Amino acid sequence: MTLRLRLLNLWLQRVEKPWLARVPEPAEARRSFERAARLLFPDPPGALYLEDRLGAIPALWASAGCGTGGPEIILYFHGGGYVMGSPQTHKAMLAQLSRLTGRAACLPDYRKAPETPFPAAVEDARAAWEALLARGYDPARIVLGGDSAGGGLALALLCMLCRAGGDLPAGLFALSPWTDLTLSGASLDRNAEIDRLLPANRVTELRDYYVGAADPSDPRASPLFGRYPGCPPVFLQAARTEILHDDVARMAERLRAEGARVTFDLWEDLPHVWPIFQGTLPEADAALARVARFVDGRLTPE
Repeated sequence: MTLRLRLLNLWLQRVEKPWLARVPEPAEARRSFERAARLLFPDPPGALYLEDRLGAIPALWASAGCGTGGPEIILYFHGGGYVMGSPQTHKAMLAQLSRLTGRAACLPDYRKAPETPFPAAVEDARAAWEALLARGYDPARIVLGGDSAGGGLALALLCMLCRAGGDLPAGLFALSPWTDLTLSGASLDRNAEIDRLLPANRVTELRDYYVGAADPSDPRASPLFGRYPGCPPVFLQAARTEILHDDVARMAERLRAEGARVTFDLWEDLPHVWPIFQGTLPEADAALARVARFVDGRLTPE
């Protein structure tokens, strides 16, 4: 563990986690996340951002050193518990991933709860995919990605595509994805004290903002309970100390049972979605490099 990681873990657990445990409403959490992203997540050299629309959905293209016109792309869904986050909070991480892979990333700004609850986000994810295909992008040259709630959203989209039996992406990567909104994972309790960032006492409230009166076991909300016939390769990354550890571990098992080739990249004492600290945390740079190798492996001709 590097000194920077020790200091980051200490700060997150002493400052950020208690704040998240008491922040009164999503609007305030959104504003804070946007401010923090501008201060904490540096743009990599050569970062380029272009605004776009995928049908009715605002989107942001992030790249570094490769432009945004290539035929191979990453379709990425940002995290934030379905209530906060935006392409702006995650653009630096995706620009760095673009720099590592030579492929641009497209980040849809899907609708958030509680203003627009489930299934608005997953409908927007499907619409973004279809809009890219309508532009002529080859699905076999698109890799899906996401983190936390956005990782669950990417997996929910993959589930719908697999069950539809049509065109599929080249693969999917998910960073600490939230896959079970029934909240049955044992690590929610087991890791409540040692998770460096996420307060377990707010997870039910967060889930209810998004799911409302809908069934949380619906695979569009909880991809853990979906079916994935013909699933392409999947890369999952998480830390053993996260409250969402079991969401990720059980997702890996579920996909393997469906016949998918799954890489479960398990780390030790790292905070939730630590690759977002790329450029300042060595462990984040190393983790993102592993994601880049997966993307390269899925989009580079054999």
